[in-house]
Amino acid sequence: MRQMKISVVEGDGVGKEVISAALEVLDALTLDIEKVPVEIGYGKWKRTGRAMTEDDFDIFRSCDCILFGAITTPPDPEYKSVLVRIRKEFDLYANIRPIKGIMNSQDIDFTIVRENTEGMYSGIEEVLPDAVHSTRVITRNGSERIAEYACSLATGKRLTIVHKANILKSCWLFREVCIDVANRNKVRWEEMLVDSAAHRIVLNPERFEVVVMTNLFGDILSDMSAALIGGLGVCASANIGADYALFEPVHGSAPDIAGRGVANPIAAILSLAMMLKWYGMTGESDAVKDAVYEVVSRGITTPDIGGRCSTAEVADAISQVVGIDVPSS
Repeated sequence: MRQMKISVVEGDGVGKEVISAALEVLDALTLDIEKVPVEIGYGKWKRTGRAMTEDDFDIFRSCDCILFGAITTPPDPEYKSVLVRIRKEFDLYANIRPIKGIMNSQDIDFTIVRENTEGMYSGIEEVLPDAVHSTRVITRNGSERIAEYACSLATGKRLTIVHKANILKSCWLFREVCIDVANRNKVRWEEMLVDSAAHRIVLNPERFEVVVMTNLFGDILSDMSAALIGGLGVCASANIGADYALFEPVHGSAPDIAGRGVANPIAAILSLAMMLKWYGMTGESDAVKDAVYEVVSRGITTPDIGGRCSTAEVADAISQVVGIDVPSS
């Protein structure tokens, strides 16, 4: 296997702390991986007037993927979302968010597959003096490829197709395409209105296995689901395209706790594990995940999930376990 080359974006706020923690765990694996730091985000925008440049994109293009911390996105019409630009540039159409119990919720284990490039986040908006028109774009191609990805994860499992087809014609298209793809792949499926899905996920999350939905619904329901397993600090995600990917913790930059050393690094470390698996390093990925669960079982956690440890202490503990259990390959 050739040397892996990754762009490392710490970003803003606690992104700098959690990515540093993830890199410590990565170093414990002693892999031949080139790490290329790239500064983008709100801090850069305040200093230079640009959150991301074409030179930054050139660096991204020279790498296999991006390990991403967190970005502050201010409510300023002049500020363009960094993540949306990256997703569109590399056509990262599949947002994958595992929802897996980490403390007292081990029976919860499902994956949200979210379409990542269209829907309400298509970026097509008309600003009028007294109204804003936001266009929701759902295409057959976009629906088909996210359904195919969801089916690839649902082998031997049940696929739940979430929509609002009783109200939205765009959801009717999404629903029809997902059903066709599931039938073609011989995947067991069910369908559920998004409001019913939200209700059932809260009441009985154990029943879900793989859930596919459009962009906005996936954004909302995945954050809601995170509350069932300890919060955003333990939730990893991947943004996957045909030949490129970005891996990031689900949480934001959390400026209110930045610099205090209490940010939970687990989401970033589990995002690292997703990155390693995507690249084909399954053994190393499993070693990282196993180390996280072992350390949590010992009570070595940050305050957001009931512990008294710092970001660095949690990262150190996970790194030590990884260093012992790293695969010989």
